[in-house]
Amino acid sequence: MELGLVTSNAGKVRELAAALEPVGHTVAQRALEYPEVQAPTLAAVVEFGLEWLAQRHSGQALLIDDAGLFVDALGGFPGVYSRYAYDTIGPTGVLALLGDGEARSAEFRCVLGLLLPDGGRRQFRGSCRGRIAREPRGDGGFGYDPVFVPAGDVRTFAELPLAEKNALSHRGRALAALVVFLGDGG
Repeated sequence: MELGLVTSNAGKVRELAAALEPVGHTVAQRALEYPEVQAPTLAAVVEFGLEWLAQRHSGQALLIDDAGLFVDALGGFPGVYSRYAYDTIGPTGVLALLGDGEARSAEFRCVLGLLLPDGGRRQFRGSCRGRIAREPRGDGGFGYDPVFVPAGDVRTFAELPLAEKNALSHRGRALAALVVFLGDGG
């Protein structure tokens, strides 16, 4: 099945294609826009986006996602506001907010939304516990990847090869659930 990924983020396209193409599904980046509402949960943001796209682009298989970095010592900030925080203070701003504190636990969360050609909608969730590094490391990935160290590892997401990151990450886990739902497309 060809899935249209509605995003301007090339990193997301690479991650989804790496997970879906080996099982027979193609991913094509779509230059469609939809409003991202401010909502208390990632799932609510995705549901609004799916509804908006369903009203304007029926008959297509489209994927959207929303993800956030939830830092425990910051009360879950930036959470659902991760994109805004990234655009304003960036990963170094999050590091500054944490300072030299020892409490650095965090969780990445992702909700993938699938709009089916028949109008059906599904959501797939994934999360990854870890901690915030003391400084950015690595040149892979995107977003907060240079400051997030997944549990059980010493490398940031930005230091991991894509296949390894996809096996551990919040988005990778949501993708695994999507792959099970879609089945073998070949």
